[in-house]
Amino acid sequence: MGEKKAGVVSIIVPVYNAEQFIRQTIDCVQAQTYKNWELLLVDDCSRDKSPKYIQEKSSADQRIKLVSLKENSGAAEARNRGVREACGQYICYLDADDIWLPDKLAVELESLRTIQQTENANAGFVFMGYEFADVSGEGLGKVVHVPRRITYRQALKNTTIFTSTVMIDREKIPDEDIYMPQIASEDTAAWWQILKRHGAGYGIDKNLVRYRRSADTLSSNKLTAVKRIWNLYRRQEKLSVAESVYCMFFWAFRAVLRRI
Repeated sequence: MGEKKAGVVSIIVPVYNAEQFIRQTIDCVQAQTYKNWELLLVDDCSRDKSPKYIQEKSSADQRIKLVSLKENSGAAEARNRGVREACGQYICYLDADDIWLPDKLAVELESLRTIQQTENANAGFVFMGYEFADVSGEGLGKVVHVPRRITYRQALKNTTIFTSTVMIDREKIPDEDIYMPQIASEDTAAWWQILKRHGAGYGIDKNLVRYRRSADTLSSNKLTAVKRIWNLYRRQEKLSVAESVYCMFFWAFRAVLRRI
C-alpha cells in the first residue's frame, strides 16, 4: 500500500451474513463526531443481502467501501484484507453486530494522542471499556471496565481487550505485527503479539461501545472458550502446562466477573 493518510481512521468490519445488523453498524459509524474516517466492509462471501446494502450505502458515501473476498476465509483473513486495503494512519475494528456511540472515535483518538504526548511517545495500541447489549442493541447495564495499562504478561491472564474497542496507530506498529493469525481467538492472539513486540497497551475506561451478546454466539459457549484460550497458551504462545494452568485460573476468574 501507499503512504498512510495522517489523521484518517480506517475502520475494518468483517461481514458474513450480517443483514440483520449491518444497517445499524454502518449508521453508528456515520454518526461519529470524528468524520475523518474510511469504512472498509470486508464481505466474506455472504449469502444474504449484506453486500447489496453495503453497495447502496457506498454509492451515497464515498468513505464507505465494499471489499469482497473470493472465497469464505473467516474473520481473521477478512480483517487482514482490510488492513491491506486501508489507507488510514489508524486502524479500528468493528464487528458487524456491535455498536459504537457517537463520540467513540473522537474520545479514543484524543486519548491516544494525549498518551503519546505525556506518557509514551511510542504508544500505538489503545482499547476501551464496553457494555453488554441485547439483540436490539440496547445496553444491559453490565459495563466492563479496563485497566489503565496492560502488558503482555498481564494480558495472558486478562483477556479484557475487546476487538470493537481497539485503535492502533500504524506509525508506531507496523502492519506485519497487526495481522491476525489463522487460529481460533485470532483477535486475542493478535493483541498478545502486539503487546509482546511493542510494550504496553493503554486502556480508556469509558463506555462508548456496545457488545451484542446472544445465546448462539461463539464466545457465549463456555466450553469452546476454554478450549480456545488453552490452545492459545499451548500452541500460539508455547507456554508450559504449568504456566497455562496458572494463566487460565486468572483468565477464568476475570471472565466470570465480566459476565455477572
